[in-house]
Amino acid sequence: MSEPSQRTHRTASILSIGDELVIGQSLDTNSKWLSSRLTDLGVRVVEHATVSDEPDLLRAAFERLVSGVDLVLATGGLGPTADDLTRDVLCDCMDDELVRDDRQHERLVELFRRRGRPLENGNDRQALRPASAVCMDNDQGTAPGIAATLNDVDVYLLPGPPHENRPMFERFVVPRLRTDPKRAITTRLIRHYGIPESNAAVALGDLLDRDRIERGLPLVGITASDGVITTRLRHEGDPADASALLDETDRLVGERIGRFRISPEPGEPPSDEDLVELTVRALKRAGHGLLTAESCTGGMIGEAVTGVSGSSSVYHGGWVTYSNEHKAAHLGIEQSLLKQHGAVSRPAAEAMARGAIDRSPAVFGPDGARPRHALAVTGIAGPDGGTPEKPVGTVWIARASEGCGAVEVESRRFVFPGDRDTIRRRTVGTALAMLLLRLRKKPIERLLWEID
Repeated sequence: MSEPSQRTHRTASILSIGDELVIGQSLDTNSKWLSSRLTDLGVRVVEHATVSDEPDLLRAAFERLVSGVDLVLATGGLGPTADDLTRDVLCDCMDDELVRDDRQHERLVELFRRRGRPLENGNDRQALRPASAVCMDNDQGTAPGIAATLNDVDVYLLPGPPHENRPMFERFVVPRLRTDPKRAITTRLIRHYGIPESNAAVALGDLLDRDRIERGLPLVGITASDGVITTRLRHEGDPADASALLDETDRLVGERIGRFRISPEPGEPPSDEDLVELTVRALKRAGHGLLTAESCTGGMIGEAVTGVSGSSSVYHGGWVTYSNEHKAAHLGIEQSLLKQHGAVSRPAAEAMARGAIDRSPAVFGPDGARPRHALAVTGIAGPDGGTPEKPVGTVWIARASEGCGAVEVESRRFVFPGDRDTIRRRTVGTALAMLLLRLRKKPIERLLWEID
């Protein structure tokens, strides 16, 4: 039996195997989970590959991947059916022969006996392994894993079901990893809202240079999703240096785009909270309340907020006023205003926000009436109803906030791209972001998708 390679595991590739993955019938969640765990352990994942259950393609994938990394993890294709060929193809790549692992065979016989079934219909194939490889027990299923070495690279075959491969990874792969104690991967995520991705890239400038990591500095990358810009800081090297270097890079990012930052606040620990959770927490911290007046979103802001545990301490209630008649009857908006400016207009949005505060009873805390904020949205979510002056995606968002005996109102016009669901979702996120940035006392400049 061959010995494992003696390589230090600095880099890895993950190979997901199965026709169902390639054709989109199933979603590959294993690669994401395994990559996250390897990163935590100090191993940099350089590639995810997905291949069908075709021997020639699978062999080519194995041979290509082992040529560039120290470790390969493959998931899938270890079952009993004719298209489960992962062990066969790896054995062929190793120029080895398949042998029956007697211990695994006995385990399968006993497992099927307890199920009241004989070991048949190809299930005994799962006890096969390359002669120079070793099997890894599967306590959650029938297919054992396989640990092998190909071209001096450690290769681990794991079953496809997540509830099987994750425990196997922790039990067998993690103890076998050979990582450099002086090299760890440390990451930090910073989230921003409202700055276009291209603008963020220009502002960050040299911080995005790929050679920073070669100079011992954290690598900075950005991704965008529905208005949220996530800045990823990644340090690879001596863990003793990571904190100071990440702090300095964090400071530089803050100098350039910090006015859009929503999470975590400087000095706060990392947070996985989304925009809704952050807004609810900011309201709680300030001791303020929230009201909503919604037209085109049909109650989605209220639904999002009440989906957060503990939101009852800050969310007072809201109105869904879809028609002009309901805007007038329930929020007190003058019909003349709606006739003159239309429901999708700055005056209408601001009147909705003011009406929400005016029509809602005060809520008192230990120090008296709690300040309240109102978010109002009115727009054209489509697919019909747009005009050249107000195309589909046009939305007015207004925020009204109590303070110092007066009500401060701001409103902004946006043209959100996308289909109806996307427009409504982006409206909710942008309205909450306007409130969150106000609660953070950040000067709010022009936001993504905003039209002057």
